[in-house]
Amino acid sequence: MKTIVICSGGLDSVSLAHKVAAEQDLAGLLSFDYGQRHAKELDFARLCAERLGVMHRVVDLRGVGAALSGSALTDDVDVPDGHYAEETMKVTVVPNRNAIMLAVGFGMAAAEGADAVAVAVHGGDHFIYPDCRPGFIDAFQAMEARALEGVADVTLYAPFVNGSKADIVTEGARHGTPFAQTWSCYKGGEVHCGRCGTCVERREAFHLAGVADPTEYGDPDFWRETVGVA
Repeated sequence: MKTIVICSGGLDSVSLAHKVAAEQDLAGLLSFDYGQRHAKELDFARLCAERLGVMHRVVDLRGVGAALSGSALTDDVDVPDGHYAEETMKVTVVPNRNAIMLAVGFGMAAAEGADAVAVAVHGGDHFIYPDCRPGFIDAFQAMEARALEGVADVTLYAPFVNGSKADIVTEGARHGTPFAQTWSCYKGGEVHCGRCGTCVERREAFHLAGVADPTEYGDPDFWRETVGVA
């Protein structure tokens, strides 16, 4: 199956890219610049494409991102510390982000004759992000079947949608994903802050998976008090 992977440069999507490269025909990586404050993640997506020897396309959605105002990821709003399971993390929602990105991905797949678009949404995102839930994935596939009817047959591949981030770490390790060459932190500093929701989730995932975490964190122990690990 010829598959395009939506790749942010984060742990989840880079692990997915390595999985697809090992199990399918990886056609290329598709990334988006939507004005995210952690745009350095795109550098890690580029490195992933170079490592896997495939095309990397970055689509400029900064104008769209500017119109989706109010998120801590795109506006001058502080990224909160803590776990994703806290209500405060809803400030990191960028409305309709995945739907917009996937629509572009499906159009690109149809234009280039790809069979599938892969996305790394997972169960840990369900609480905060509605466009990461199984219902959204199913509905989007149904919508695209109508949108491309008679033009192309493209599948939405979301292998982690019912799994955890720890499952992704396990799967990534199985396929030799270089985790140090991924970026998760929403604050976009020199190193991972260790305090924002995605840093806490990342550190916890390595712990639960029993895989060594090579990431450098500004506050490497904050996650413990947040998730209640001694």
